Amino acid sequence: MFLTLLGGARNTVPLNEIYFLQASTGDIPGAPTTSRWTFWNLCPVGDDGKSDCGKSHPDFPFDPPSHRNFDTTTNIPEAFIGTKHYFLTSRFMFPFLIIALFFGVVSLFTGFLAMCTRVGSYLSSLMAWIALIFQIITTCLMTAVFVQGRNRFNANGQHATLGAKSFGFMWTSVACLFLSCILYCLGGSVGSKESGYSGREHRRRGFFSSQRSNSVRSNKEANP
Repeated sequence: MFLTLLGGARNTVPLNEIYFLQASTGDIPGAPTTSRWTFWNLCPVGDDGKSDCGKSHPDFPFDPPSHRNFDTTTNIPEAFIGTKHYFLTSRFMFPFLIIALFFGVVSLFTGFLAMCTRVGSYLSSLMAWIALIFQIITTCLMTAVFVQGRNRFNANGQHATLGAKSFGFMWTSVACLFLSCILYCLGGSVGSKESGYSGREHRRRGFFSSQRSNSVRSNKEANP
């Protein structure tokens, strides 16, 4: 989740290899030959095949014809023109991911309490469930908007591909958060300290009471 969030923020490995969508945009006036969209910028691709991003802008939108991207409608797929769908969908991704990260980090730290108390397990599970909900929303928005964007560029004769790393990171995070929720719940529901202790007490009482009864029985037999 952190790698996807920071992808494109700096031109260092691996951040300059993480992006949502790559498209051939050489026929668009003023656009680079190949463009990549990240959370922070619209980045050209260098000769080494890595992103060469400029100044970072948090929550950068995916909106090709707008002034934030190419600022032209020439050779832009018609599906992008006259709609706010791509702009709004891509903009909501950023805050939802920040929320998911916040609760995910809280769940990580409260998870240390889960080793000591069942309450810690349930609290960590609650934080993980909240993180999972927002992570699913973010990942679904990302998948919807950039898969549609890829299809629009390809239909316009401009080859486009999805960023395998960012999609892999995000969907893997969904799976890991789901497993965390389940395991935290299991950790809270098993191993009750109280029931184990009372069980030992019963066993102790049973042992000593049987010893006393055997002693009384032996005394009666010896002294009828």
